[in-house]
Amino acid sequence: MVSRAEFTLGQLAEALGATLEGDAARVVRGVAPLESAGPDDVSFLTDARYHPAAQASRAGAFVAAAGVGGLPAPVLRVAAPQQAMIDLLLLFHPAPPLVPGVHPSAVVAADARVDATAAVGPLVVIEAGARVGPGARVGALTYLGPGVEIGEDCVLGPHVTLLAGARLGRRVLVHPGAVIGADGFGFAFDGARHRKIPQVGGVVIEDDVEIGANCAIDRATFGDTIVRRGTKIDNLVQIGHNVEVGEHSILVAQVGVSGSSRLGRGVVLAGQVGVADHVTIGDGALVAAQGGVPSDLDAGGRYLGTPARPILEAKRIFAAETRLPDLLQRVRALERAVEALGGSLERKGKRGE
Repeated sequence: MVSRAEFTLGQLAEALGATLEGDAARVVRGVAPLESAGPDDVSFLTDARYHPAAQASRAGAFVAAAGVGGLPAPVLRVAAPQQAMIDLLLLFHPAPPLVPGVHPSAVVAADARVDATAAVGPLVVIEAGARVGPGARVGALTYLGPGVEIGEDCVLGPHVTLLAGARLGRRVLVHPGAVIGADGFGFAFDGARHRKIPQVGGVVIEDDVEIGANCAIDRATFGDTIVRRGTKIDNLVQIGHNVEVGEHSILVAQVGVSGSSRLGRGVVLAGQVGVADHVTIGDGALVAAQGGVPSDLDAGGRYLGTPARPILEAKRIFAAETRLPDLLQRVRALERAVEALGGSLERKGKRGE
């Protein structure tokens, strides 16, 4: 996204609460990473490891923490460079202004309620009893099923599908292609066929949740599938029926959480982690990429591998696995030596030695 804003370093220092070392009148027109920043850009140093890249950068100014010296341009000193970077990006790339109203091509049921301050895009379908709250944005070709509730200041991207029983809190951001409220995967075999278990529950997405592109969050069999406030979900994540995801958790791309599992507060599941059904993961636990979780995990633990084990134990196992080919060769050599020794002893026994 191209920025059309420009600020003096003095203005940025005031906005960020930063201490400026350099010319307050200098103008910058964008934010860029160290490697590609030019003289009109402000860049940022979020980790001391990137100091050599900063020294080689052509940036017109830097955001850095106290104690980081030797930078080739003016510096905005802040306590938390990464948080300041977020504030800078919001300054240079503000959200487009909300234009309230319902596009003429949208189809809205007579008893649906769309707040006068909401914006509904082209070819949106809003079914009976659905509600769209103040300041919400509903992108083109999005579908809101019967009784769906969209809270204040939510943003739904294009092609989002919310089926009956889905309720979103405030400031929820849903990226394109996500499906919230499809049937959970529930079947019972009667000896001849798999009978579908009716999925009659809902989905509750609490305030300040972000849901990535092409995610699927299934409705509950009974009750609700729940994603607690502040949780961030990456693209292509599957959350099964009756799952509960705790507050401020992070689910990275291609995570799958099976039905009726419980994730505590602040849980982190890295890419491609799989969680079995009816599992409980304690508050603050972290599972590294491609981990498999077949059973409960303790709060605060760090886990790796399949099945997921405490990370130090798993690393020792992985290290041992790298030595297996050599160990197998040694075992085979020992077997041959023992076999040869046994044959020798047998021959000596026959000779009476």
